[in-house]
Amino acid sequence: MDLDALRKADFTLLDDAVDDWSTMVGDLETLMESAEKGLHAAANKANWAGYNATVSREFIGKTAGEFADAHSQASSIHKILTDTRDELKLYKGQLTDAIERGRRKNLTVIGHEGGFTVTTNVPPEGRSQEDRDNKGDITALRDEIQGILNKATESDTTAGSVLTAIADRSKLGFSDVDYSDRDSAAKALKDAEELADLAKQKPEDLSPEEFDRLNKGLKDHAGDELFAERFADRLGARGTLDFWTGLNDPHSAWKVGQARVDQYDDLQKNLSLTLATATQSDNAAMTTWKSNMVDLVDKPVGRSGGFPLGGQVMSNLMRWGDYDDRFLVDYGDKLIETEKKFTGNGRHGAWGHTGGDPLLNRTGTDSGWDPMTGYLKALSNSPDAATEFFNDTFVTKDEDHDFTHDTDGDGKQGRRTLSNFDYLFEERDWPQDQDDKGEDSIAGRNYLAAALEAATTGHPAGEMPTVDTPAHNAGQAKLFENIVASVSEKTGRLTDHSYMSDSIGQITSEYLPDINRAMTDDADEDTNKLFPVAGAAASLNHRDVTALLVSVGQNPEGYAAVEVGNKAYMANLMDYHMNPDLAAGDRYSQDTHFTVEQLAHGSGEISGTLAIGRQEAVAGPAKESDDAYDESVSQWKNAVSGGVGTGIGVGVTFIASPVGGAVAGGVASTVSSMILEELFQNAKGHAQDDAGAVMGEKWESGLETNAAYTEHAAELAAKAHSRTDLLDDSIDEKARAATQQGFRDAGTNTEYMAPHLKTDI
Repeated sequence: MDLDALRKADFTLLDDAVDDWSTMVGDLETLMESAEKGLHAAANKANWAGYNATVSREFIGKTAGEFADAHSQASSIHKILTDTRDELKLYKGQLTDAIERGRRKNLTVIGHEGGFTVTTNVPPEGRSQEDRDNKGDITALRDEIQGILNKATESDTTAGSVLTAIADRSKLGFSDVDYSDRDSAAKALKDAEELADLAKQKPEDLSPEEFDRLNKGLKDHAGDELFAERFADRLGARGTLDFWTGLNDPHSAWKVGQARVDQYDDLQKNLSLTLATATQSDNAAMTTWKSNMVDLVDKPVGRSGGFPLGGQVMSNLMRWGDYDDRFLVDYGDKLIETEKKFTGNGRHGAWGHTGGDPLLNRTGTDSGWDPMTGYLKALSNSPDAATEFFNDTFVTKDEDHDFTHDTDGDGKQGRRTLSNFDYLFEERDWPQDQDDKGEDSIAGRNYLAAALEAATTGHPAGEMPTVDTPAHNAGQAKLFENIVASVSEKTGRLTDHSYMSDSIGQITSEYLPDINRAMTDDADEDTNKLFPVAGAAASLNHRDVTALLVSVGQNPEGYAAVEVGNKAYMANLMDYHMNPDLAAGDRYSQDTHFTVEQLAHGSGEISGTLAIGRQEAVAGPAKESDDAYDESVSQWKNAVSGGVGTGIGVGVTFIASPVGGAVAGGVASTVSSMILEELFQNAKGHAQDDAGAVMGEKWESGLETNAAYTEHAAELAAKAHSRTDLLDDSIDEKARAATQQGFRDAGTNTEYMAPHLKTDI
């Protein structure tokens, strides 16, 4: 900064800007609160249906979020401007004081382009001698002024850099950057540059101390958008791959490897989170970074220009965080293209790991040599990208491949089109790999199931749906249809890999309305009102969903996910359909007794079909411990939220709460929550030494228990809505009887629809 620019600085416009941003922050805070408490809250309570359920409701939620982001960004800008203005005013005052003190010592400060001069205030003919005589004072004043100008320059330039970075981060909408002051934002950018420079070193030059600094820095700045963007941009796409490849090469990074290999997993996670955050930026630098990374998927990046490929390396840095959806889809397209090239369009396997290959994944689950494994883990955190990826085409019927089927029922085989789901779930030759215990790795298919969970439900795998989770869209429903049909066609696709059932079970639990519709065998779809669906409905048939439920039921975690979900769904629907304020057009029948009986029957059949799967696991080849099932149910309580109304296709305003006097702190107060509380309390492990001999006893016990839950749910729902007419007419007893019949019908239907799945009792 020039001396005269600071000395003559007029801060009027900057003062105005600070005042304007202060006003803006206040206004946006008001709008943010109104959007969240008014618009967003009202949207969550509304009874959405059709297009509005999948688009309008989600749009409102995102719009409310934009107000929050706008407030956060405006607040950061206001703080940065305020800090900068106050500092520049301070430095201007210091400069003025310094010049005045110099004047009293007969020294003059003269500014000019590119610098300034300090000299004595005497006529030119005697100035040289005076300057020599006052050299100490001149030097001191010069250094003081230069120090002030340096600090002012830093204040001004860092503010400009930070504000530009914030403005450039998002072309549309707002970024949710949140900095308490200018210095913290400037430090984030500086740290990013320094840490990126550390990572750009040759692996053999990286010291253990530098590794620690890099690892700690990435962790400390977790979620910092400006830091992540600057770090990724400075390191570059190829630099990112070179760093992780080199670090895991024992021939190159032996020094840091010997000292810090036990911390590689932490660095892998911290680097992954940083890169994920960086990809959310759509500025020019990160757009280039993402494009370059996609181009490198099929390029060798190993020593001497060999393996691994860029995709094998980068996929291991995608296992944590929420990567940009568009980047993930583009990356996946290139990965599929590479997969087809190395497998002969899926004819054989690839990506095998040998003992001489370095580990690319440090989590211990697998070697990281199969690029699909890490990529699927990334998709499990990004639902929209996962939905698009699985529904995309792997090969068409016109391409050269070996996937055939009977095209027109004449017994002749012809090539068929495969989606990415078809290929990965049904046809892929998964490479053999081992975990860090030397056992066969299950990571690939396990992450496939998790990615399918995200793709079909609309929320990241491992999370539960909330009132903000959008209704299922057409792409999600289509994918679920494909899962159900595929498992029904060959149940071993799931049962041979039982560890996938926790995710498939969660998926199934979130499609209970669609499953119930299918199990009614209602051709004219009158029961659609009985089981309302807010968004797109999955088109299923009774036989296929029966096979799915029996298959999922053979795994304790899958069983627990669906059984707990089924109880909650049944209780919420009882509540919904007994509500006297339910519009006539939304009623399934004017006879509430008939409605409740139909609900109870459907719930009973689902529980009964799951019980058949449980029997098969306990007494069949799997020999699963019976108490593992009850323990899974009891543990599921930790995952289930109290989100009333979630999953029943209607707004929460239709849920009566509280029930009776259950309003004390911590006491379950809705029909659903009270039924679940009973379920969790009654879940106790009771393994049997001779499971086959007691299967009939277990079946009867399950029938009675399910009937009791449904009976109580009907009673609670009637009380919640003060429906004494229903209670007087024994609505609870009718629900119990209907549940028992549904539970028994599960055995009959399974016997006829899928006899090969049913264990004799």
